[in-house]
Amino acid sequence: TIQDVVWKAPGGGRFRLIGGIMLLAYIAALIVLHRTRFGRNVYALGGSVATARLMGVPIARTTIAIYAIGGGLAGLAGIVYSIYTSAGYSLATVGVELDAIAAVVIGGTLLTGGSGYVAGTFFGILIMGLIQTYIVFDGTLSSWWTKIVIGGLLFAFIMLQKALGWATTKGRRPGNASATRS
Repeated sequence: TIQDVVWKAPGGGRFRLIGGIMLLAYIAALIVLHRTRFGRNVYALGGSVATARLMGVPIARTTIAIYAIGGGLAGLAGIVYSIYTSAGYSLATVGVELDAIAAVVIGGTLLTGGSGYVAGTFFGILIMGLIQTYIVFDGTLSSWWTKIVIGGLLFAFIMLQKALGWATTKGRRPGNASATRS
C-alpha cells in the first residue's frame, strides 16, 4: 500500500512517505514566505491591513490566496491522515484544534497577529511531540494529561505574550520618564 512506502536511512532508520510530504510542505512554506513577494505581502497583511494598503499590497487578492492555500493544505492534511490511518472518518480529528493553536503559539506566533515564522511553528510542533511522547511512554499517566499539559503550556505562553506586550508598550508611553531620556 501507499502507507508502506519508506526510504531506509544508513543507520537503519526509516523515513515514511508522510514525513516526506510534511518536509516538502515545510520547505515550500519557508521558500514562499521568505523569498517571494507573496510572502512579504502575507507578513505585511498580518501586521496591519491599513499599513499593507499604504504599501500597495493587493489586500483582496492576497487574502483570497491565503484562504485558498489554507484550504488546500487542510485538504492535503486530510488526505495524508487518511493514508496514515487507512480509513476516512470525518470525526477522527475532533479536538486537534487545541494542538494546532498551541503549536503555533509555542512556536512564537502572536495570537494578535503580525509576528511569527514557519520555523518557530516547526519547533512548537517538536516541543509538543516531545511532551506527548514522554507522557505516553511514561506509562504512569493517562493520555488525557497531554491535553492538560499542552493547555497549561498554551496558557503560559499567552500570559508571556501579554506580559511582553505590556512591557513593550509601557516603555513607549509619552509620560514615561525612562523613555524620554537620551
